[in-house]
Amino acid sequence: MSTKNMYKDMTIHHYKFRRKPNRSIGGDIGVYIFLAICSFIMVFPLVFAIANSLKPLDEILKFPPDIFPRRPTFDNFSDLFVTLSQGWVPLTRYIWNTLFVTVVGTVGHVFFASMAAYVLAKYRFPGGQAFFRVAVVALMFTGYVTGIPNYLIMCKLHIVDTYWSVILPAIGGSLGLFLMKQFMDGFPMSLIEAAKIDGAQEFTIFWKLVMPNVKPAWLTISIFSIQSLWNNPQTTTIYSESKKMLSYALNQLGTNVIARQGQQNAVIVFTMLVPIVFFIFSQSQIMETMASSGLKD
Repeated sequence: MSTKNMYKDMTIHHYKFRRKPNRSIGGDIGVYIFLAICSFIMVFPLVFAIANSLKPLDEILKFPPDIFPRRPTFDNFSDLFVTLSQGWVPLTRYIWNTLFVTVVGTVGHVFFASMAAYVLAKYRFPGGQAFFRVAVVALMFTGYVTGIPNYLIMCKLHIVDTYWSVILPAIGGSLGLFLMKQFMDGFPMSLIEAAKIDGAQEFTIFWKLVMPNVKPAWLTISIFSIQSLWNNPQTTTIYSESKKMLSYALNQLGTNVIARQGQQNAVIVFTMLVPIVFFIFSQSQIMETMASSGLKD
């Protein structure tokens, strides 16, 4: 039996003998009502933001405001693109900068954090636990605290005013290392040893055995990374207008201009669009692979 089939049999066995919750019908109804209330609280801000982006200016300024637009229109989005296209830097340039930084930063963060977490979780070596504790302590400090040291390091590396001034700090974030290490601790070491007996190399085990079975972890990390990079204006280390991010261009519309309130509402929807779309498409994959998170060696 191959290692992959053995892992599937363990998952099926885990679900076959799982105990069902001992609740009455009233308890089930109460749980569903509670979940429905929580879902409404979480979804309402998103629905209200989308509804506001479809309102004309007179409905935006109405008090008390209506939840849904009476005369929905896409003029706010068209006016937003017209306003952004009037700059000397094309809108497509801002979009390309953001897409490049987001994709490279997210892929690099997931890849390097996963490799480091795999070594820390499955192998014991001098200084390994101390290194992980340092990574955990680093989670306590926000970007405002580490801003000056990071800027000095980037100056020494001569990467200020380049894409790498945004990508490298994203790749070296400690959140991904922490989450991946905690998740890989539960991956059975017996499967890794079985793969080694079959003749698999170390990187092959990591890439073809471990990574597919910890998909919930690295998809979660990807969501956090995309959200952070997509909405990062990064005006501290990037000075050239042609290298700035899309969120920077969107924030230049002027929040205090009443005539552009509709465009501001469209900006809110546009900035949260990509992280939400990525989460929607990856949600089913996360649910399909959540069974592996409960296995212990």
